[in-house]
Amino acid sequence: MSLVAPVTIHKISGETLTEAPDLLAVEEPLEIRLGFGSTTDRQQRAVAVTMRTPGHDEELAMGFLFSEGIIQKPSDIVSCRHCVQDSRKEGNVLRVELHPDVLVDWSRLERNTFASSSCGLCGKTTIDAVMALTPGPINADFSIEPAILHALPDRVRQIQRAFAYTGGIHAAALFDADGKLLLVREDIGRHNALDKLIGASFWQNWLPLSQFGIFLSGRIGIELVQKSWLAGVPMLAAVGAPSSLAVQMAKEAHITLAGFVRDNRFNLYSEPERVTIGQERLSSVR
Repeated sequence: MSLVAPVTIHKISGETLTEAPDLLAVEEPLEIRLGFGSTTDRQQRAVAVTMRTPGHDEELAMGFLFSEGIIQKPSDIVSCRHCVQDSRKEGNVLRVELHPDVLVDWSRLERNTFASSSCGLCGKTTIDAVMALTPGPINADFSIEPAILHALPDRVRQIQRAFAYTGGIHAAALFDADGKLLLVREDIGRHNALDKLIGASFWQNWLPLSQFGIFLSGRIGIELVQKSWLAGVPMLAAVGAPSSLAVQMAKEAHITLAGFVRDNRFNLYSEPERVTIGQERLSSVR
């Protein structure tokens, strides 16, 4: 499947109407199914349906399953491939076969799948649920200079192939302390882009990502901090603003959270000491 779809649009400029070709970001459903159980009693169950931009579907599934605590290491997966039995859903159903020794805690999967920001979840309860899946606050010796962060939006934008055509797609990028981009993934959904990035890192056995930061093209919600925390990321930076609960979770996780990273400026909401100016690290305000 393509990441973009051609359309014909009518453009209005002042009082003038013209017809022109355009490109849109493709949005398709992806159903993630699990194959699990002993070798003598294999079972199958659908665990999620997400609206995504096709591409890197296997990474999306692995990132999602890791973030939900279903898998912990690449050897937990026997295979990951699209199903072809149902032609109506061709390319939109992915089956992940788990190793027979992997025990799936379905109740944990249901507990840790967050609803929208209007669901009324208690912030402390939400953070406690994530902390139960992590080894605790991140204690990584990672620091970065402001100039590196200032340069990230333009550097990531240059690599965003689908965004260049559509202007309607998000990116998640993995970078090191020198600003080198190791991975960039795109998707119409912010969470999916991050799942693809974490899934790719998971499969290459890079986790925990204690010597890297993640840059996001949109705003920062609590789910994005949750996924980053589980991946062991010490710094999360984004073009947009964080939510209050995202900042609260970042403080609990000891993640450096940077928002409004654009136009040669940014705000730090937690753990500022990972940003160095000259030879000095910024100090925390507790």
